[in-house]
Amino acid sequence: MKVNLVCYGVRDVEEAFFEKLNKYNYNLTLVTDLMNDENVEEAKNAEAVMIRGNCKATRANIMKLASYGVKYILTRTVGFNHIDLATADECGIKVARVPAYSPNAISELAVTLGMMLVRNTAYTSNKTKDKDFTVDAAMFSKEIRNCTVGILGTGKIGLTTAKLFKGLGARVVAFDVFENEAAKEIVDYMSLDDVLKMSDVVSVHVPFFKDQNYKMINEEFLGKMKNDAILINTSRGELQDNEAILAAIENNTLGGFGTDVFEGESAFFFKNLKNKELPSPTIEKLMSHFPRVLVTPHIGSYTDEALTNMVEISYDNLYSYLTSGACQNEVA
Repeated sequence: MKVNLVCYGVRDVEEAFFEKLNKYNYNLTLVTDLMNDENVEEAKNAEAVMIRGNCKATRANIMKLASYGVKYILTRTVGFNHIDLATADECGIKVARVPAYSPNAISELAVTLGMMLVRNTAYTSNKTKDKDFTVDAAMFSKEIRNCTVGILGTGKIGLTTAKLFKGLGARVVAFDVFENEAAKEIVDYMSLDDVLKMSDVVSVHVPFFKDQNYKMINEEFLGKMKNDAILINTSRGELQDNEAILAAIENNTLGGFGTDVFEGESAFFFKNLKNKELPSPTIEKLMSHFPRVLVTPHIGSYTDEALTNMVEISYDNLYSYLTSGACQNEVA
């Protein structure tokens, strides 16, 4: 008998990957929308569901899943704070995550955003689309090889980002509570204050811990950066204080800002809100500062390699549960 697996938040371009990688021959139901209060009913008669980071794995929905017979929740993410683990445990539902996937996916986006802001390419291409090919002072730029790039967090993604910037010729400095030997071959470790003080580009790659670093990118943090520095965040939206960043952009004490994430992003990311106002006036104002502010809608992991990693590991997690009753990637 085939195992019924409902996968939420599967974009059109991803469907072929889900089918091709289905080596265990699961009976797949692919749902385009993120799991929400209504489409949770798609999981009726399923043994397992696979979700993404912005899916609503709330107490109410997990209890519904349990009543439908769902025994496993597979999140194709590293983080799992979008899942009410206490309710899952109460309902006897096991939860497994993907501990890691292609670090290059996130790193390449961070470098791309950084280089677009360094070389003012968004500004320039936005001008030439209107057939204005004049060259002005706003197009003048530094060369990245004459810049210092600061990396906050030197895990797999941070280290990969450091290597990419180093390959472009930049000096790379870094701060991490836990310094690792491999990174020392690429970066010069120093204090957070020193990294912020000397970096032309600061790229954030730290995990989010609610009680430790919520809105760590605040007025004090930004005040320690160079006045013309560029800030990149492809990590977690909860790390940044949007109002402080907006003030720094408007006061010209921050040269540029590129982000792939926002706190509460599920309210507007993955939706077409053209000619509509965003739910957050602060984010609305931030985005009005394009091209000094560049926003991508959480596409850091939206690559062929990263998707393959996430789906394969999720499929393996379910197979492990089904065959042995345990999974090494289980979230306790």
